[in-house]
Amino acid sequence: MAQITAAEVNKLRKVTGAGMMDCKKALQEADGNFEKAIEVIRKKGQAVANKRADREASEGVVLAKVSDKAAKGAMIVLNCETDFVAKNANFVDFAQKILDLAIAETPADLEALKALPFDGKTVAEIIVEQVGIIGEKIDLAYYEKIDAGMVVSYIHPGNKLATLVGFNKTSDIQVARDIAMQVAAMAPVAVDEDGVPAEVIEKEKEIGRDQALREGKPENIVDKIAEGKLVKFFKENTLLNQDFTKDSKKSVKQYLQESDKDLTVTQFFRYSLNN
Repeated sequence: MAQITAAEVNKLRKVTGAGMMDCKKALQEADGNFEKAIEVIRKKGQAVANKRADREASEGVVLAKVSDKAAKGAMIVLNCETDFVAKNANFVDFAQKILDLAIAETPADLEALKALPFDGKTVAEIIVEQVGIIGEKIDLAYYEKIDAGMVVSYIHPGNKLATLVGFNKTSDIQVARDIAMQVAAMAPVAVDEDGVPAEVIEKEKEIGRDQALREGKPENIVDKIAEGKLVKFFKENTLLNQDFTKDSKKSVKQYLQESDKDLTVTQFFRYSLNN
């Protein structure tokens, strides 16, 4: 068996990120061959990934970022099994690198992001390697992007909640940030009533009718009551119609128009690991 030196172990550790003992064992298994030892580490990652395939990865980080000119932005969720790993600086840094790649390349969807080249491999392959290094199931579970006149992101402290908001034009950055925080705090379902899916509208009408009937309202006014409840639903759950969190006397739409009469939100995404 080849003599394994501490320098070789340290070199393998720097290349793979694996633990010292794992690197030493890999070099011993590869009889000192450095390239074979790398392959051993990678196979170990795949083996651990296979073992962890049925484990739940419910912790992790939610990160969002915009490009230098704020014309595009992206959001990702990288899941892991424990909060301990989610708070690890190396794990957060790994997620940030994936997000940076998404901003640079603007892949069409999650699968396209996973297929992008990353340090000589693909994002998906690097994630498998990280499973072997960390020892937990890791999953790139979510990716969305926005291209707009201006895009703003917000990450709530702790990396468990983030938002990404697109505007039709460049605006005051503080106004835009206020809206990104509004989305985080109030969790709207759509930009306005036109963005609410038809099935959601019908469900809300049905709920309104059922409530009215249970309250003993006459059947001939049940539909009118349901419509009134739908208006309330739109006010509470669509971004532009919501009360502005910093001044409940005005709506978000009014707040935007005070800054610029033509300013509006075109699209947004919100993701929380807690709900």
